[in-house]
Amino acid sequence: MSGLERVRRRLRGEAVDRAPNFDIYMARAAHHVGRRLSEYYLDHRALVEANLAVSDDFDVDIVQAISDPYREAADMGLDVAFPEDDIPVRRKVLLEEPEDLAKLKTVAPADGRRMRDRLEAVRALADEVGQELVVMGWVEGALALACDLRGDSALMMDLHDRPEWVDELLELLVEQQVAFAEAQVAHGATMIGLGDAIASLVSPKQYERFALPYEQRIFAAVKESGAIPRLHICGDTNHIVSAMARSGAEIVDLDWMVDLGKAAETFGDDGPAPCGNFDPVEIMLRGTPDEVAAATRACQGAGGPRHFSAAGCEIPDHTPEANMRAHATALRELGGWGAK
Repeated sequence: MSGLERVRRRLRGEAVDRAPNFDIYMARAAHHVGRRLSEYYLDHRALVEANLAVSDDFDVDIVQAISDPYREAADMGLDVAFPEDDIPVRRKVLLEEPEDLAKLKTVAPADGRRMRDRLEAVRALADEVGQELVVMGWVEGALALACDLRGDSALMMDLHDRPEWVDELLELLVEQQVAFAEAQVAHGATMIGLGDAIASLVSPKQYERFALPYEQRIFAAVKESGAIPRLHICGDTNHIVSAMARSGAEIVDLDWMVDLGKAAETFGDDGPAPCGNFDPVEIMLRGTPDEVAAATRACQGAGGPRHFSAAGCEIPDHTPEANMRAHATALRELGGWGAK
């Protein structure tokens, strides 16, 4: 059974040979093939090489063009530094004052150096794997992108002090993200992930106003383009799980501090499929292969018949290969448990 077929059948609640392995790899993938992180972020060829190797070596059902949160923001003018072998660093925010919004413009994805590099990654991954694996593109949620451009603390204050200004900013940014998502699908992505990490820090009321409507608009465009939408909000999202179920995502990632069983019950048979959610640090990075296997079994038991197996967030750099293999092995041993 191909990875893509496994995913589509799992989403329908049909029998599969095993649950899909949906771990997110970034820095760990780069170092797995001996690439520096700056290469992974700036050269799509390094990203493609790393993702193909990780998928092949650890039975991951997805190759992914995710790298860092600054693709769109950099092309819109954010000043970002790329250390040789470390994560990107925002030098300073772009929207220092509310008045700076008047100067902000959307960028056609093909015209942005970093967005175009992701499009090239998606195309190359699709050419390599065909219909065998899921090819996942990625966009930042409008609220997450707003934080990249404005700064987290300033934007959190803006939600209270100038909510109408935030509305105006998000309206512009959602247009950018719809265009970027659609371009990735046109280049061969069969799934678009959306990261909206800052949403875990807002209240349910704020999530309903400043995050959810924009996630829904992006995912509506993704579905219209023919791809599978996946929502990723890391952190404690117990307070917004029921709203996340209305985002339009077909797969919703849940971090390790979320009650997976309760979330799966909330989603139900007609809602999104739950993905996750063992602790990526304490289990995958610092644990033993036996602990990884036990966590995999526990999550599959809690997640129900459409559960996708993954750590709650990105697989950390320096995670032992034995632990990554233990996850894949446990899934094969479990087989299609939970499928109808």
